[in-house]
Amino acid sequence: MTVLPDDGLSLAAEFPEASHEQWQRLVEGVLRKSGKEVSGAGAEDALSTPLEDGLTTRPLYTSRDTAPDPGLPGFAPFVRGGRPEGGTVGGWDVRQRHTAADNGAVLADLENGVTSLWLTVGEGGIPVSSLGDVLGGVYLDLAPVALEAGDEVEPAARELLRLAEARGVAPEALRGTLGADPLGLEARTGRSSDPAVAAGLARRCADGHPGLRALVADALPYHEAGGSAAQELGCSLATGVAYLRELTGAGLGVAEAAGQIEFRYGATADQFLTIAKLRAARRLWARVTEVCGAPAAQRQHAVTSPVMLTPRDPWVNMLRATVATLAAGVGGADAVTVLPFDHALGLPDAFGRRIARNTSTILVEESHLSRVIDPAGGSWYVERLTDELAHAGWEFFQEIERAGGQAAALRSGLVGERLAATWAVRRTRLAERREPITGVSEFPYLDEKPVVRAPAPEPPSGGLPRVRRDEEFEALRARSDAHLAATGARPRVYLAALGPAAAHTARLTFAANLFQAGGVEPVTGGSFADSGAREACLCSSDALYEERAADRAGELRAEGASQVFLAGRPGQYQGVDTYVFAGCDAVAVLSATLDRMGVA
Repeated sequence: MTVLPDDGLSLAAEFPEASHEQWQRLVEGVLRKSGKEVSGAGAEDALSTPLEDGLTTRPLYTSRDTAPDPGLPGFAPFVRGGRPEGGTVGGWDVRQRHTAADNGAVLADLENGVTSLWLTVGEGGIPVSSLGDVLGGVYLDLAPVALEAGDEVEPAARELLRLAEARGVAPEALRGTLGADPLGLEARTGRSSDPAVAAGLARRCADGHPGLRALVADALPYHEAGGSAAQELGCSLATGVAYLRELTGAGLGVAEAAGQIEFRYGATADQFLTIAKLRAARRLWARVTEVCGAPAAQRQHAVTSPVMLTPRDPWVNMLRATVATLAAGVGGADAVTVLPFDHALGLPDAFGRRIARNTSTILVEESHLSRVIDPAGGSWYVERLTDELAHAGWEFFQEIERAGGQAAALRSGLVGERLAATWAVRRTRLAERREPITGVSEFPYLDEKPVVRAPAPEPPSGGLPRVRRDEEFEALRARSDAHLAATGARPRVYLAALGPAAAHTARLTFAANLFQAGGVEPVTGGSFADSGAREACLCSSDALYEERAADRAGELRAEGASQVFLAGRPGQYQGVDTYVFAGCDAVAVLSATLDRMGVA
């Protein structure tokens, strides 16, 4: 590091040193104007944001927010990356996922920036017998292949090795992952498999294919079941420990066994949580392998979260995926898979795959993200969040280990119960739109033309559920679509504006947004009688509600309104049946509305 000479010119020389307490007093003043009388740490708490796992994001982080030394890139505890040059420098392995036997799509990806392939083989994917056709024209010594084959992992691995040998690929030149993941399979399907198969593949890779890994500790089943970041970490760590035990029991050394495992995590549009999760995962695995006698860097494959993808207004998925990919890269993932924006609709088309691979290309080549070592390193917020998340993940890992390990925790229902409890809390936030979903629960567009894709193979099921953030709003919209198809019109609500635009615009916009999230068409012009609606919603300011809400509600009743809403906090307005406001249970309100309107 270059040390610059002191030239006596301090950048802050003309300003007095500011203290944390001074900042708190300024916050107190601002909050006081909004009616909140708080002081000191209470002022800071008022601006803090609660996260899952008992964590909290505070509004300000300073050098007082200490965290353990993250070390140097490429050295234990590997927080700053598993390679000396950092996880981001040079870019990451752009890994595209394929679930259909489409050799043309595979070759197009490789010709246009993809550097490795992730193939779902067997149930819910490509038949093992078609693997040779799918990989036709693929140079297996240049393009690593990662298999995901469930309980067909042994025949799939055998076929990949046979293809490599038939094409003259030297054993040491073959790279990728065979994808054995017996615990992940059990989490997905409820079916157990013989762990000795994975151990046998690991032995074969260690002996003759140094560029191949045999196992994957996949955290996606837990992420897709609604698990939190710490639960993802805990489950992946417990899975990795179970595999270490199996492999060392089969005769591999600790370092050799650790080198046979790749870890897979979900990357979400919560960029800082994703960055911290990947950094914390490397720290935790380094601790496990250190205790076992051979500290090892965790090989990470990050996948943009299927939970956040929506079939409604799928174009917004491009934005979600871009933020998630940036977070995965900044977090130091070795390989990144960007699920195409149309993933939730079926088989992605050529345009969807192109946008997916170009997302990584733009971040690496045009945003120059790959020129920086550990871009988030040194941020007091990121370092503190990494530390707090590591502790939360370690705590859940210990709970699983006390229950007998990952297999026992899955079979006893402990893992499923913990994930379900986490998802139940998050479902409430989603239903109340405290966690908004752009294009679905916020800013929906009822006249959107549906995007249609060929159906994708059904993924394996029978174990943990697969959830999506938009599932409850999607169900409401589907009811509205069916009603439109059957009757030629959507259910409607009349928005009755009171007073001038300055008084009613904010709440009228809010109400229109809310009702459209459930597929209910808002009507704002003309009279109630001409609107074709059976229900109405008053929209105005609190002051005008006091003067006119009761009278206007009575008029709407006389005109035939069977239900009158008011956009605002609950009050005692005569003639008003229901109140809609920020933080209300939008799903419950909209579901009841569709029920009353006779929408099946």
